Amino acid sequence: MDNPTIDLIRQHASVRHFKPDPVPVLLIETIASAAQRASSSSNMQPYSIVAVTDAARRERLAHLCGDQAHVREAPLFLAFIADLARLHRICEMRGVAQVTNYAENFLVACMDAVIAAQNAALAAESLGLGICYIGSIRNNPQEVIDMLALPPLTFPVTGMTVGWPAKPPRTRPRLPLRAVLHWEKYNPDQDEALHEYDQAMLATGIYEGRQVPAPGREGEMEEYGWLEHSARRVAVANRTNLREVLKKQGFDLE
Repeated sequence: MDNPTIDLIRQHASVRHFKPDPVPVLLIETIASAAQRASSSSNMQPYSIVAVTDAARRERLAHLCGDQAHVREAPLFLAFIADLARLHRICEMRGVAQVTNYAENFLVACMDAVIAAQNAALAAESLGLGICYIGSIRNNPQEVIDMLALPPLTFPVTGMTVGWPAKPPRTRPRLPLRAVLHWEKYNPDQDEALHEYDQAMLATGIYEGRQVPAPGREGEMEEYGWLEHSARRVAVANRTNLREVLKKQGFDLE
């Protein structure tokens, strides 16, 4: 299908090498404005975006986000914030109390924030910029909250580096559509598609030279691929302090 929007989406690849050239304020505002046009639950728009361009502050963010070089080098960092603080003020103005101790309202704020983030990503890429999502903004959430002066009832959901690509990024294959698109009901029979994708990822060379013991075949080794990589990622507890920080921010979720 010949469609420029779909073509742009299909060309997406994370950029981790940026030129030092700044992103003009007008473009930053254009990207944020495009983010605002994303769908929002009941049009409440319970999110905020913090743009960080100062080099010293980006250096601090890089340290908090796993010492990733591209966080330090990208001229722009966007923090997408689940924001119920604005709604709290609206409730005060209208003489009612906001309910914040259930998961639903927090999830609505998180979903709206990431939907806005994806609009921002597409807008940036349409302008010739490159982006990379930074989930590690949640590595040290309290420190990020303090650095960005986030008030109670807000939480940093994801970050995004934005800048001019220093070199063309490499697009990676995605799972076969049949592993993701289900018709009428969920289809658990996905093993063939998963192994097919594992081979496609191995062909990219991203895991080159790594081997691991073959599951269920004692003494045999096999190439480290996407299946092994993904299994290892979810077999380890990460960011185990999030609930504590959320509670401190006023999200005592039930």
